[in-house]
Amino acid sequence: MSPTQTQTQPTADPTAPDTLAIDLRTAVMRTSRRLRVEATGEVITPGQYTVLALLNGSGASTLRDLAKSEHVQAPSMTRIVNALADQGFVTRSADPDDGRQVRVDITDAGRTVLAEARSQRTAWLAQRVAVLSEEDRLTLSRAARIMQEMSGE
Repeated sequence: MSPTQTQTQPTADPTAPDTLAIDLRTAVMRTSRRLRVEATGEVITPGQYTVLALLNGSGASTLRDLAKSEHVQAPSMTRIVNALADQGFVTRSADPDDGRQVRVDITDAGRTVLAEARSQRTAWLAQRVAVLSEEDRLTLSRAARIMQEMSGE
């Protein structure tokens, strides 16, 4: 091939499972990152939001289990829980089954700040969705249902 000729690469099929998986992963991760940043702000950090969401969904948990769920070391989870406790968003107590363990539970104030952060996230995303065409919104609606089915929710 001469230097003036260009080599064209075949365009990947956007519906091929591998290509679609890459596109979906990228879109989900970028959107998730933006949602985490947009709605946590000054009251709670993204890590604190996640802990509150876990506690709200599954009830009281040990520090060890929270750290395991979030794939962080125990000292990191202790710092997150300490900050949440200082703000009155969680309570700590001795585990009734193992007094060496600390159980953490969400408070009403924690539920309130979690609901506010969720509302902020929803509002941020709704603003972006509102400018889309009806056809694109229908496509996203269908995609959301499909993704929920794929994830077993």
